[in-house]
Amino acid sequence: MSSKVSLHLSSMVSLSVISLMCGGGFLYSAVTGSVLLVEWEVLNLNSCCVVMSLIFDAVSLVFLSFVLMISSMVLYYSGSYMEGDKSFNRFMYLVLAFVMSMVLLIVSPNLISVLLGWDGLGLVSYALVIYYQNEKSSNSGMLTVLSNRVGDVAILLSIGLMMGAGSWNFLFYSPDGLSSDLLKMLIVLAAMTKSAQIPFSAWLPAAMAAPTPVSALVHSSTLVTAGVYLLIRFSPVLQGSSAASALLILSCLTTFMAGLGANFEYDLKKIIALSTLSQLGIMMSILSLGASELALFHLLTHALFKALLFMCAGVVIHNSKDYQDIRHMGGLVKSMPLTSMNMVLSNLALCGMPFMAGFYSKDLIIEVVFMSTVNIICFILFIMSTGLTVCYTFRLIFYCLSGGSNSGSLANISDTSTVMTNPMFVLAGGAVVAGASLSWLMFPENYMICLSNGMKSVTLMVSLVGAMVGYLVNMMNVNYTLMSLSSFSGVVFMGSMWFLPHLSSFMLSKSSLSVSAKIEKTLDKGWFEYLGGQGMYSILTEGSLMVEISQNKVLKVCLKMVVIWGALLVFLFV
Repeated sequence: MSSKVSLHLSSMVSLSVISLMCGGGFLYSAVTGSVLLVEWEVLNLNSCCVVMSLIFDAVSLVFLSFVLMISSMVLYYSGSYMEGDKSFNRFMYLVLAFVMSMVLLIVSPNLISVLLGWDGLGLVSYALVIYYQNEKSSNSGMLTVLSNRVGDVAILLSIGLMMGAGSWNFLFYSPDGLSSDLLKMLIVLAAMTKSAQIPFSAWLPAAMAAPTPVSALVHSSTLVTAGVYLLIRFSPVLQGSSAASALLILSCLTTFMAGLGANFEYDLKKIIALSTLSQLGIMMSILSLGASELALFHLLTHALFKALLFMCAGVVIHNSKDYQDIRHMGGLVKSMPLTSMNMVLSNLALCGMPFMAGFYSKDLIIEVVFMSTVNIICFILFIMSTGLTVCYTFRLIFYCLSGGSNSGSLANISDTSTVMTNPMFVLAGGAVVAGASLSWLMFPENYMICLSNGMKSVTLMVSLVGAMVGYLVNMMNVNYTLMSLSSFSGVVFMGSMWFLPHLSSFMLSKSSLSVSAKIEKTLDKGWFEYLGGQGMYSILTEGSLMVEISQNKVLKVCLKMVVIWGALLVFLFV
């Protein structure tokens, strides 16, 4: 037990210290505008230098500070959540390897060294998703790693295309420096796979098979944000391209689809995962419009309250006999007041409650979108997604926190574990003050928002309607079963992420499995069996029997051999 305690405590302290150092570096870089670039030439190939580069500028340092701070809180939180696990040390080392892969990705301005962190994230995430080693986690892990492999191939192809540009250091290119549309499409494709945009959205809810501390880390600041961070680095090149236009449509659809699916989901962790997917769509959409600073701002604030929300969910699940169905919860505000307070806090930040962390970034993004020249479809999708976010948030509050208790009689529900509640309070402080602090640091000069009173109030009105629908309709559904809603076939379509999990798994594997079954019958168990192993065995067996017979010391065999060889000699010489 002492080694476990020392491991999670030492990890938390060391990562927190490094996080504070990176935060100080960010303040220095933001004030002075200085950038530190470290290069090590590995190979020189056809006037293209393969260089290991590390960059420490304001963007990388602030993101690094947030990642390490959240990781330290998650590792400390894991000391209590994974306390009874026999493989506790293995879990901690996997999480540390995951964090180190993300660090390598953040500080790399070179596409080759980015690939090391990119592949490291995919590999370690697979090991973490299959951590519980059952059939469900195995299927989820396979879907996760295969979806991410598509992005890995896109990065490899991008490295090949960038060889003709002279350097793989993508930070040094002007907006017109990379003219290849194919290269831009490949970078956007890689980012879409990591950040789970349509049609690669199925793996993100499936990755909930991992332990909850891993979910808090993966869905807040590491794996799913890697694609957003890559596009932030490539944003000067992508502005005005066809790849950005395609990304805008797909990200708006992703946001709407995730918000719609979360309103029909009953798994607590999947609701929060779909919430992450919705916010990733918002980041991608504002990136495609060219506002990379706003995308980074929302990325940082979202990381704080989403990690807090997953930690609260972990405490609830841990104390509810490992149930994740929100219909088996209820009344937690009485038995778990600290966790309930933090959960409401993170949910309000997610909704964009004024003066919370999410308000400063999300409200600014929506107003910039309203000012931009987007088409009417994207505009409507943004408004509806805003209302759906508040709707599923209040639905979650209704089922989990209000009303009477629906848990079993043997559930020992409390939040007395200080190892799990202390890091939640650290993140809760960030969810309250980080939005205002970051807005002052990142945007010392205010954006010019020029909207009418009606447009300014659209977001507030849609949020209020969403809150009423999310709470009142679900109260009606609990007290009076809505037969018309439950029998509506569209509910299946809307609540299943538009059949993307089915299309990503069954539809892709059906044809390949049927072809492989035919190949097995016709070749492996057919001609290959006859001409392969069994055929060679029968031929060699018959040949060896003939040789054995010919070498027997029998008079008639010897006389036959004399006659055969004599006839052969006569034929040759005559």
